Amino acid sequence: MIETPSLVDQYCHGVLRTELGLGTFEAHLARGEGPPAAGTTFFDTQTGFAVRRWCPPLLGLEPHCPPARYLARRRELGVLEAGRRLLRGSGITTYLVDTGLPGDLTGPGEMASTGAARAHEIVRLEPLAEQVADTSGTVESFLANLAESVHGAAANAVAFTSVAGLRHGLVLAPEPPGPGEVRGAAGRWLAGRRVGGELSDPVLLRHLLWIAVASGLPLQLHAGLGEPGLRIDRNDPVLLTDFARATAGLGTDLVLLHGYPYHRHAAHLAGVFPHVYADLGAALVRTGARASAVLSEILELAPFGKLLFSSGAHGLPELHVVGARLFREALAKVLGTWVAEGAWSLSDAQRVAGLIAAGNARRVYGVE
Repeated sequence: MIETPSLVDQYCHGVLRTELGLGTFEAHLARGEGPPAAGTTFFDTQTGFAVRRWCPPLLGLEPHCPPARYLARRRELGVLEAGRRLLRGSGITTYLVDTGLPGDLTGPGEMASTGAARAHEIVRLEPLAEQVADTSGTVESFLANLAESVHGAAANAVAFTSVAGLRHGLVLAPEPPGPGEVRGAAGRWLAGRRVGGELSDPVLLRHLLWIAVASGLPLQLHAGLGEPGLRIDRNDPVLLTDFARATAGLGTDLVLLHGYPYHRHAAHLAGVFPHVYADLGAALVRTGARASAVLSEILELAPFGKLLFSSGAHGLPELHVVGARLFREALAKVLGTWVAEGAWSLSDAQRVAGLIAAGNARRVYGVE
């Protein structure tokens, strides 16, 4: 049996502090542009079935119980107790938490106490830039404050993450923009935005990426499936090839988040560039009972020291559970099969499992 007693969730979000009704809960099971179609439910997805398989036993119910019964039990326990049981039942020992999303979400400290685990912060670059813009009166003050804010955030965070691909697409010029280009873009953006306005200017997104690269912290880049309504062809991680080449040798690791359905492309880049790593999160959570097949495809191409477990969970503690359980099941099935066939030794399989589950993340992010 392949065992992974320690899991470092290298990319996730906090969980909601509020009680959830059926519709709100379902909305977190699929990333659609609206509610499920009439007569259908988001529980009828691979993620929904995985929730019903792995989460009810942690709340004292039988696996695969009906959604209504599960949610009734969740309400009976209360959001805090249900969250505590679920997070502690996930087997995750360290959370790296992206704190850049809005909503009533728990932060790293609450994740650590609720889940009886360690937790560290990942800083999302674009909301940071938007906060700076809200309080900067001129282009010069904005650019100076932006550099200072990123530098200050680096002192306490374990990584930066960017949604440039979701805001604009990954077809960005790979080199840093020049000072005049940055000032011009900043002037146009600040002149046309209201307080809270979203950053999507490609020049400023590139500028932000290069400030983060200069910090030396790992930089996570969202690719593949993203927010509802986005064209995923603009988020194929292979579009980052030139940026990966431009950042090689600078001392900053790039972590390609999500990747799916372009997971083989992410794995390929992780194999080509020494400083590029690939995340497993969304690829396994989205595919549920097929997770082992997808994991096998990733393991075809990527060096085993370049792959990182994550749940990618947002809002529901159930998604942390599902991410962890699907990863463990898929890894045990794939590596166990190779051991049984004689292709791998058991000791090598166990060593690689430990790397992907926790060891690689500890090395990349410098966390214990």
